[in-house]
Amino acid sequence: MTEPTTLQEAIVYFANPDNCIDYLAIRRWPDGVVCPICGATKVSQFNPKRHTWKCGSHHPKREFSVKVGTIYEDSPISLDKWLMATWMLTNCKNGISSYEIAKDVKVTQKSAWFMLHRIRLAMQDESFGAKFGDEGEVEVDETFVGGKFQNMHKDKKEAVKRLANDVPRWKNYERHPGKTAVIGILDRDLRKVRAKVVPDVKRETLQTEILNQVQFGAKLYSDDAVAYNELASLYVHEVVNHAEEYVRGRVHTNGLENFWSLLKRSLRGTYVAVEPFHLSRYVDEQVFRYNYRKDGDRKMTDAERFSLVVSQIVGKRITFAELTGKPN
Repeated sequence: MTEPTTLQEAIVYFANPDNCIDYLAIRRWPDGVVCPICGATKVSQFNPKRHTWKCGSHHPKREFSVKVGTIYEDSPISLDKWLMATWMLTNCKNGISSYEIAKDVKVTQKSAWFMLHRIRLAMQDESFGAKFGDEGEVEVDETFVGGKFQNMHKDKKEAVKRLANDVPRWKNYERHPGKTAVIGILDRDLRKVRAKVVPDVKRETLQTEILNQVQFGAKLYSDDAVAYNELASLYVHEVVNHAEEYVRGRVHTNGLENFWSLLKRSLRGTYVAVEPFHLSRYVDEQVFRYNYRKDGDRKMTDAERFSLVVSQIVGKRITFAELTGKPN
């Protein structure tokens, strides 16, 4: 049976446990099965009854499954449910809530929520080593994520006002009442974006991120925020004043504004309420879908995006205690 290209085909294909294991094994070990404990290539043949292999070297935990060392490790949830959840989160443009996953794959909402966060871990961009701006133009912008001031409970409004009195730079607290800051950097030539939750929007914070991600001498476009006013010595830096105009020739940040729109649409429409503690993983999710919507000028298929996520599941584990900051 050929590998699936649509969700309906994936449901049928992964209903067979052997297909699940074969699909994962090919992407995890393209050159042959390797022991995840010691790295030995001498392993016994696959045991179809136990769905495991056995390492030829003598050490603890010689017997292993395809789940070991991945985001699926130690999970009692079957692989067909894991792969369905992975397919849906990878390819739903506005994300998918844990309640929908719980209903569709028949697990509890708590389990679905935990599953989705583990999948988001696999969606993290693994190519952060290369800097943006080698040849093309780069946009940089920041945004704030959080609830609207007018929708807050009266007690919380008062708390925000008191905090604003203690922090002079929070003069416009009704616009950014205790919200979480996110910086975004877009390479127009690569059509890739990188976004990261930051503790504040001070000059040193934002410029440190830009220096880490953008090649010196690149063409850099931003708005006229004070945090960007010392970049001209390192980059070909031009700004656009949004109080007067949004576009001046090639100088604009509309690419990142598009990304912020997609991010906030998923947060407000699908996830509704996101704690700042978890926001970085939701940002990673949207960054992945944005960056892999196309491969050059060709639109990527759902199966290609899914295969890419599955190939990134190794070495990324997070426990429920680590995720919540609480013991189980």
